Amino acid sequence: MSSVDLLKASAAPVLLVGVDFGLPHFDANLEELGLLAQTAGMEPVARITCKRKAPDAALFVGSGKADEIRTLAQMHGAVEVLFDQSLSPAQQRNLERHLELPVNDRTLLILEIFAQRARSHEGKLQVELAKLQYVSTRLVRRWSHLERQTGGIGARGGPGEKQIELDRRMIGDAIKRTQERLVKVKRQRSTQRRQRERRDTFNISLVGYTNAGKSTLFNALVKARAYAADQLFATLDTTTRQLYLADAQRSVSLSDTVGFIRDLPHGLVDAFQATLQEAIDADLLIHVVDASNADFPEQMAQVERVLLEIGAADIPQILVFNKLDSLSADRRPALLSDQYEVSGHLLPRLFVSAKSGEGVSHLRSVLAAKVLATPLAMTPDPSVELPDVMP
Repeated sequence: MSSVDLLKASAAPVLLVGVDFGLPHFDANLEELGLLAQTAGMEPVARITCKRKAPDAALFVGSGKADEIRTLAQMHGAVEVLFDQSLSPAQQRNLERHLELPVNDRTLLILEIFAQRARSHEGKLQVELAKLQYVSTRLVRRWSHLERQTGGIGARGGPGEKQIELDRRMIGDAIKRTQERLVKVKRQRSTQRRQRERRDTFNISLVGYTNAGKSTLFNALVKARAYAADQLFATLDTTTRQLYLADAQRSVSLSDTVGFIRDLPHGLVDAFQATLQEAIDADLLIHVVDASNADFPEQMAQVERVLLEIGAADIPQILVFNKLDSLSADRRPALLSDQYEVSGHLLPRLFVSAKSGEGVSHLRSVLAAKVLATPLAMTPDPSVELPDVMP
């Protein structure tokens, strides 16, 4: 069974490993990696962390710590080792030989979750492209079949083409085909956006860290039935609905986008450019924050980094601190509406509970005020509902 197959196994026991290089966002308890593992259908049975000034070139953690990881994995019956950081192909190969277990990193784990959760045609294509790009960097004689083939029929010797070269060419061809198919999907998306622009629709996109409650808030605002669950990456596909704002007496277009996460693989950022285009083209972003999470400042910073990377950093924002119902009485804010500084700018902040509905009506009023402050040429018919963006 390959390491990728193991990721799909139900409740496979895994050992979690994190290395502290002195970065401020280091998760000492490996809580997020554990949630990612559980989301992918695995069961963390042990965790181990260590400190280093820099990664070991060969084994990432050094030979002594690698021995400790092997002993701990054997003790707990782990069938795989997951690292919270990205590993180079050589480090991954060397660790597998040293530990005698499949080794994977945070990047592949996120890719596998995306592969499991993608439902739309576009989402599946985007995940396929990201996985192909990831695998293309791992062809470093990791598998036993990557040895030089013999010459063709009738050949008197002379080496044939290496299997690794055949694999690389096949993966390259698959990447090209997938990119071509994505271009067609992007073209369809662009047509849908132009239709909305002709209606002069005000576009709003929900963005935020994964599991901040974007889909639950989306459902509360538009009375939709988008899938929402208390787990990482519960939904991956962008859904767009018309939201009627009574105070503005007009409809706006509201999109629920994929959640962001720390160290999101760059391949996914590139591959999901079409999905994130909804955020890039928005007139207003609703940045949804999990107010009950103690690490919300770091999560907000991660979202801002991705927005900067995709060219959406300058779009006006409203901060919505969600999960008000999960805050204890001593943590509950005195005011449900104030301002919060982000990157040197004061942004309007609202506290809501998408689950109970508290504060949602006030959010509607704030959105209506934003729309009225941005005059548009024509008002669309609120009875007309746009279809989902995703097929």
